[in-house]
Amino acid sequence: MTMTDMPITVGTVRETVPGERRVALTPDVAKKLKAKSVKLLIEHDSGKLSSFPDDSFKDTEVAGDANAVLGRSNVLLKVQPPSVGEIAAMKPGSVFIGFLQPHLAPERIKALRDAKITSFAMELLPRTTRAQAMDVLSSQAGVAGYKAVLIAAEASPKFFPMLTTAAGTIRPSKILIVGAGVAGLQAIATARRLGGQVEGFDVRPETKEQIQSLGAKYVELGVSAAGTGGYARELTAEERAQQQAALAEHIKGMDVIVTTAAVPGRKAPRIITAAMVAGMKAGAVIVDIAAETGGNCELTEAGKTVVTPNGVTIIGPVNLAATTPIHASEMYAKNLFNFLELSITKEGGLNLDWNDELIAKTCVTHAGEIKHEATKALVEGASG
Repeated sequence: MTMTDMPITVGTVRETVPGERRVALTPDVAKKLKAKSVKLLIEHDSGKLSSFPDDSFKDTEVAGDANAVLGRSNVLLKVQPPSVGEIAAMKPGSVFIGFLQPHLAPERIKALRDAKITSFAMELLPRTTRAQAMDVLSSQAGVAGYKAVLIAAEASPKFFPMLTTAAGTIRPSKILIVGAGVAGLQAIATARRLGGQVEGFDVRPETKEQIQSLGAKYVELGVSAAGTGGYARELTAEERAQQQAALAEHIKGMDVIVTTAAVPGRKAPRIITAAMVAGMKAGAVIVDIAAETGGNCELTEAGKTVVTPNGVTIIGPVNLAATTPIHASEMYAKNLFNFLELSITKEGGLNLDWNDELIAKTCVTHAGEIKHEATKALVEGASG
């Protein structure tokens, strides 16, 4: 289906969610889009918090306010989902590309549907080899894994590496990374660079080799839960009990634990219970990357640091990717460009190929309909 044969206008606006410092369009990606005959429109200071001032965007029109961008853009690129107000200001029939979190906000999805906006939720992108260059979850998870270890190192009352000093030898910190997806593997690599004695655990057996390849020890807990799409399946009650019993004993000696287990669109799996934390030693630190979706630790509070009666510090950071805005934005913008490039014609127009699974399966709303079945059921239930 051809949307337009004329050169399209691709726009982006300042992110308004508190703490969000990323931007969906960087100067490098703007240059790539200009080379494809696309027009560009950005809101004034949209890249300021990412250290991309307006004058770093060459041959790009700068608008004074968000509504000017929203009302003229054929394609809107964003990091955070659009607000209902932003959707109301968008050009009818335009395209939105970015994070959408459709399971969390039925009102937003209804607004997109009713405004006849074609919306693409990048977190729904199929996890295939062809989609790797567009995988926003992976690029941003890598940032989160890296920063989580730095947070743990800052909070820990111990050195990470082994040190030989005049006062004797200081043993390295024992660090456990729970979950070996992109965030977990980056956390392992970062903890290893800092000199820690690192172990990794994941219920997916195929991760053993990946963990070991980074120089970490693979923790065997006797539970295997390989799933589909690169994610672990949900554990049975018996498997969960077995895992928790083995893990409870193992983490007693840990100085630092970084938990990274998460599945998009679902509550984070509960892996570390309050009873396990009670068995840990004073001074131990837990950094829970999954805090925003409920946490892997029972005692995690999103956006807060909790210190338990037995002296364990539990940190629940939120939106870690936004804390490294230059590189996070560069990777994210390239992901969006690679996705949008699928639909840009030689003349700079837009042609959405609904036979392409990357386009079809990432689409949430189009032409006044909700195309994503799970979201459709959620919104119809919410409105009914």
